[in-house]
Amino acid sequence: MNKYLVNFYHYVHLLQNLIVRDLKVKYRRSVLGFLWSILNPLLMMLVITAVFQNIFRMNIDNFPIYYLTGSLIFNFMSEATSLAMTSVLSSASLIKKVYIPKYIFPLEKCLFAFVNMLFSSVAVIIMFFVLHYKITWMALLFFVPMIFTLIFSIGLGLILSAADVFFRDIGHLYSVWITAWMYLTPVIYPMETLTAGMKNIMKFNPMFYYVDYFRQVVMYNNIPGLNFNLICFAFSFAFLFLGLLIFKLKQDKFILYI
Repeated sequence: MNKYLVNFYHYVHLLQNLIVRDLKVKYRRSVLGFLWSILNPLLMMLVITAVFQNIFRMNIDNFPIYYLTGSLIFNFMSEATSLAMTSVLSSASLIKKVYIPKYIFPLEKCLFAFVNMLFSSVAVIIMFFVLHYKITWMALLFFVPMIFTLIFSIGLGLILSAADVFFRDIGHLYSVWITAWMYLTPVIYPMETLTAGMKNIMKFNPMFYYVDYFRQVVMYNNIPGLNFNLICFAFSFAFLFLGLLIFKLKQDKFILYI
């Protein structure tokens, strides 16, 4: 374990440089730059609120905040895993030239998405003030579900990045799955609208727990119990362990396919 940690430490500076590079590239030649990380969720919130609260009559108190808190966590996972999935293939030229631990690439994409989410979280804070929503000290626990989601995303990202090297159709399939996954997660609608059968299925959806955890501490001023935390922990570290295992077993063959 110490050997792996020492090896990882040698590449921390590279990891930081890659994250900064991606942030610069994302907002290059953009007049508003990083402000788009705040404006994008706010503009989407306006559209979703207009459609679901006014047209479909979705009866949820403080719907703009409800949507933003759900979409912030889910969109982070979606961006992190989608970018991680193609990270090894997109870095093929670099991998062929110099030795860099291949896990650095999906890890960097997940951390980049995490930083981007932190910028986007300002949109949630803005809506709290606009709607005069009461904030308590429990909101300081916002980082807990974010960390759970980050660990889960790294694990899933490692699995997807390994699979994408061998099966290029994974990217097309995942884009369909991520849309279905969003609708299987209560980002827009409340849990109360689901049937008993759907609620049972939801228990196997990790994103349900992370989204709900974030809403509980930020929006509803509740601290989830021990069992809820253990479920989040189990999902996150099970996927991380599985991702590390699959990636380690397959990484030596990457060079033959990239």
